[in-house]
Amino acid sequence: MNPEHLMLKKRRSATSAASNARATSSVEPCTLPPGLPARVRRLVTSPTYLQADEDAAFLQSPEMCGVRLQLDYWKTEQRLQQQAIEHTVVVYGSTRIAAPAVARRRLAEARAAASAEPDDTDHARAVKIAERLLARSHYYDVARELGELVGSTAGSSVLPRLAIITGGGPGIMEAANRGAFEQHAPSIGLNISLPREQYPNPYVTPDLCFRFHYFAIRKLHLLERAKAGVFFPGGYGTCDELFEVLTLLQTGKIRPLPVVLVGEAYWRSVVDFDFLVDEGMISEADTKLFVFCETAADIWAAIVRWHEAVT
Repeated sequence: MNPEHLMLKKRRSATSAASNARATSSVEPCTLPPGLPARVRRLVTSPTYLQADEDAAFLQSPEMCGVRLQLDYWKTEQRLQQQAIEHTVVVYGSTRIAAPAVARRRLAEARAAASAEPDDTDHARAVKIAERLLARSHYYDVARELGELVGSTAGSSVLPRLAIITGGGPGIMEAANRGAFEQHAPSIGLNISLPREQYPNPYVTPDLCFRFHYFAIRKLHLLERAKAGVFFPGGYGTCDELFEVLTLLQTGKIRPLPVVLVGEAYWRSVVDFDFLVDEGMISEADTKLFVFCETAADIWAAIVRWHEAVT
């Protein structure tokens, strides 16, 4: 038996054991009529008698992955339809870029720790990182202002009314949600289950706060209604989303949309686009799939300009 089959067999055995060990049955014994034959009582209280849509162990089994993918999609889709969310601006960016006041406090704490243990190299490195994050904390304000712009702008013949959508977490996502929230506009957050719990930021609209199990379904919903994608400085997650969006645009797998990279110096340090062109890995035309911007006003103007050009 190959390793994949062995692993699947172990998972099935574990799921089966968990299902058999469940205390919850299809019918609670106390609700059964007193005269019910013992054998029938055993049958209707067996876990296997439990209705499929009420059987958590069954729904969470590996074989039901396809069903769970549909549920992950449809729970959010149904609510977005009910709330009349048709068009969005999706904002990506680092969870580690905090508001300037928070970044200053974190730097002060890092410096205090370094002063208390001056020979600790980890503390010294923490100070340098905190200084860099403080230097980039203005992006929090830019994202917040962008959220305000999107939230306060009415629809037009060029662009319909838009709503801010993010991954629902802290940092840049919080800032964009916050700007929309402060304009009393819809503020959508798509959180996800992680090994270390990430709670939604407090600026997401309660009826538009979702939690996903599958990254793929979350990615789909982030883009499905997007009229623009805005990428602030970020790490692996942000880069993953950026390259996925650019690949989908490059290959024509999604409708064209404007892509804005916020912070040209940052992004040119992270990705050498000219090198990719020179090496023949991408074409010159591929570098036209995005533009660089620095301020919220510039980002919004770039989005409007792109849609005016295609209208």
